[in-house]
Amino acid sequence: MLYTWLVNRVMVFCIAGWSGFFVMGIELLSGRILAPSFGSGIYVWGGIITVFMLALSLGYLLGGRWSLQEPTLRRLALLLVLAAATTAPVALTAETLLDRLFDAFHDPRYGSLVSATLLFFVPTAICGMVSPYAVRLLVSEYRVTGQVAGLLYFVSTLGSAAGTLITSFYLVLWFDVTHILWGMSAISLALGAAGAVLPQRHHALA
Repeated sequence: MLYTWLVNRVMVFCIAGWSGFFVMGIELLSGRILAPSFGSGIYVWGGIITVFMLALSLGYLLGGRWSLQEPTLRRLALLLVLAAATTAPVALTAETLLDRLFDAFHDPRYGSLVSATLLFFVPTAICGMVSPYAVRLLVSEYRVTGQVAGLLYFVSTLGSAAGTLITSFYLVLWFDVTHILWGMSAISLALGAAGAVLPQRHHALA
């Protein structure tokens, strides 16, 4: 029982940390993906950042609401699987989609905004659901909610920092953008599968 509690708890933090890494890695890569069609000016990055912030905000809201319905580690792990599944089309269709959007939008500001929305909104929103859902899994007493939430967001933000640094300093130098997307998606699938097959605690883990 104690072993299951500990393993489940560690997995929740791993999923939260990787989700932060994944979001920031994808956000940085999105600039590379949009650049050939719309450039890399401030308006492109303004659109990208806006889309990611809106997607995360919606994800936080949905994750909090979903956590009210018998939260389990398996459902949390499913979010990573869904994030990977909705990221895969980016690697497969981004070039074709961007070519069409470039022809459709004469103003690159709106072209980049629509492109970022179509390509990245859904996987980012799904990742946004992870943190509030994970907090619900970790909390059993209201008096420790703040402490648990703080620790969880600390781990998630560290993952985001690592994703930003590693992606921008190393991955883009060693691999093609498409290969990075596939690699990140594969890690999400593997971690999600691991979380799904672990012995489950169906109530709060703390």
